Amino acid sequence: MDNQITDSPYSWARLALTLLVATVINAGMWAIIVIMPAVETEFAASRAMSALPYTLTMIGFALGNYLLGRAVDRFGITLSLIFAAVVTAAGYGLATLSNSLIMLSFAQLIVGFASAVGFGPLIADISHWFVRRRGIAVAVAASGNYLSGAIWPILLANVLQDSGWRAVYLVMAAVTVAVVIPLAFTLRRQVPAEAHEAAHIASSLNAQSSGLSPRALQYLLGLAGIGCCVAMSMPQVHIVALCVGLGFGPAVGAQMLALMLLGGVGSRIVSGLLADKLGGVRTLLIGSILQTIALFLYLPAGGIVSLYLVSLVFGLSQGGIVPSYALIVREYMPAREAGARVGFVMMATILGMALGGWMSGLIYDLSGSYQLAFVNGIIWNGMNVAIILWLISRSRPRAGPARALA
Repeated sequence: MDNQITDSPYSWARLALTLLVATVINAGMWAIIVIMPAVETEFAASRAMSALPYTLTMIGFALGNYLLGRAVDRFGITLSLIFAAVVTAAGYGLATLSNSLIMLSFAQLIVGFASAVGFGPLIADISHWFVRRRGIAVAVAASGNYLSGAIWPILLANVLQDSGWRAVYLVMAAVTVAVVIPLAFTLRRQVPAEAHEAAHIASSLNAQSSGLSPRALQYLLGLAGIGCCVAMSMPQVHIVALCVGLGFGPAVGAQMLALMLLGGVGSRIVSGLLADKLGGVRTLLIGSILQTIALFLYLPAGGIVSLYLVSLVFGLSQGGIVPSYALIVREYMPAREAGARVGFVMMATILGMALGGWMSGLIYDLSGSYQLAFVNGIIWNGMNVAIILWLISRSRPRAGPARALA
């Protein structure tokens, strides 16, 4: 493959722009977590009901990953980003007008759907521009999701405290339109046909080694993704509420979430480097096992210091899991279907986050504690590990896309 097309200076510049776009537009996924205690108080809702807007956000985010991924395959990333930025801003605006939890949940469904363009679709787009360093490129692009959750709650903390959550949403609506639309035009360049053809050859070689059709592998990865993300959602979705319940306050919870997500960024970078050596399947297995260990560590943690430490460990453990699914798709499935295939698997992982966020709230309401919610996450993560072990046992995944080309 022509080195001027992939892994080129343009590829790295495009990756930097992609990361910036993802950091801005992915805020729609995280904003609702930070304002959840305020929403619970304003609407006098139970813990499970106050998690409903988040659940709808993640359902929208899941659908957006798949449908906007297909749109990227057909119309390109630029038009998809412009459309998504406008709709995300409109969703923020509608949320500020909410006078009930149901109306807010509907607005969050819109925000989640449109902001999803910054995850799976962007990851699929940047993956076309790398071969030898695809693992680290996908990891960096996926890190925009975590950077968004780590940066924006801190930047807007004073706005939330002084003016309320509606002011936060108005600020994010303005920032999304002002930043994402201009940057979308810088990503207009298309991948040459010869690059797609070379990638198709590489993925075909890997697919033959697995003995699974692309559709069967897609569904298997989707099931694994649900399992790992039900587990992942417990700390990510409920850490703020957990800290409020323990008397530490929402600010401490937001700091733990930021620390967790920053740790996740580091984990994603390391996992990307590792995936370029080991491939996506083995990297996914490593991340899943580490996540299980981190979830066990939450069980005895109850003090503020221990929760800070375990949240950092959790972030450092699980950050590389979701990008590994995208890498497996690119290693084993046709390049021209990357948007739809990556989008489907990302949709499954996000549905797992939505399911896990709701289940954890329900378990808390029934038991008065998050202990059983952590145990529930460990069980679901065990299913994910079992699927990946089975996949490894019946296939011999290559060490990475560069070796497949060779």
